[in-house]
Amino acid sequence: MPDPTRERDLAAAADAGIHLIALPTPFAVGRVNCWLIEDDPLTLVDCGPNSGTALTTLENGLRARGHRVEDLQRIVLTHQHIDHVGLAQILADRSGAEVCCLDALAPWLATFAEQTVVDDIFSSALMHAHGIPEDMVLVLRSVSASYRAWGASVAGGVPLTPGGTLSFADRSLRILHRPGHSPSDTVFHDEARGILIGGDHLIAHISSNPLMARPLDSTGATPPQERPQALVTYLASLAQTARMDLALLLTGHGDPITDHVSLIAARERGHERRKRKIAGLIDQGPRTAFELATAMWGNIAVTQAYLTLSEVLGHVDLLLNDGTVTEHWSDDGVVRFSAT
Repeated sequence: MPDPTRERDLAAAADAGIHLIALPTPFAVGRVNCWLIEDDPLTLVDCGPNSGTALTTLENGLRARGHRVEDLQRIVLTHQHIDHVGLAQILADRSGAEVCCLDALAPWLATFAEQTVVDDIFSSALMHAHGIPEDMVLVLRSVSASYRAWGASVAGGVPLTPGGTLSFADRSLRILHRPGHSPSDTVFHDEARGILIGGDHLIAHISSNPLMARPLDSTGATPPQERPQALVTYLASLAQTARMDLALLLTGHGDPITDHVSLIAARERGHERRKRKIAGLIDQGPRTAFELATAMWGNIAVTQAYLTLSEVLGHVDLLLNDGTVTEHWSDDGVVRFSAT
């Protein structure tokens, strides 16, 4: 049965000229939400993975609105993950649409294949440093390489400056950088209508995982000792969003959000609980991040190892910043965390 709340919220978005086209992905998160803004220029926000099934579904969604791929004039990308950017170049080639993304992301997308290889080197070094067994690292490298085909490079992306505006005939969207889930997360605020197009910055049914990722401006694989604090960054971004006056937040997956302040508060409480639980485990004796992950979740599926590592390290970073935990690098290059 249709969800009346979801239908109401999608109708409110449609009244503002913003229409959902949900595309299939091969990933556990399920369908990705692309948002068609029927304005001048005709704009698609996010575009799904590089697959024939996603492209056919998009063509059907556009046709239902009386459009074709060739009618698109602008493609806007919320962040670098392949379920959001994979079709961008194909659509741009067919339509002549300009592809717009965060200024720091444009060079990364232009050299997608090379960048993802360096990203894999970074993640492998991070996994080795935090105790993930070599066989799991090798499997994850193989899985990551196989996923690359769902993404693609984007040539000549139009860079968007945080704080600037994306202009249309009938609206203007404020460009806001909200890193954490990825380094490039960008949200677009229609201040006049109280609508935020948020990508994966905030999702109603699941917590957006702040994945450990190499900074966009790094020229090589960042050493594990200099890893970014993804969760700390993400919580700061959420705090900024919580202060916004929004009627509707259109997400990259799942249903729209109408009470972002309460949802963000719930997410913050959840991270605080997890931080305390990890602190309790560290109090029992020094452990690697992988040992903390297995203590939290038991036997971890290989495909989930990097996700859980990011989860643990994010909360350990909160404890490190609190001064309640310290990290120690052993001679074998593995990090263990202990209570101060």
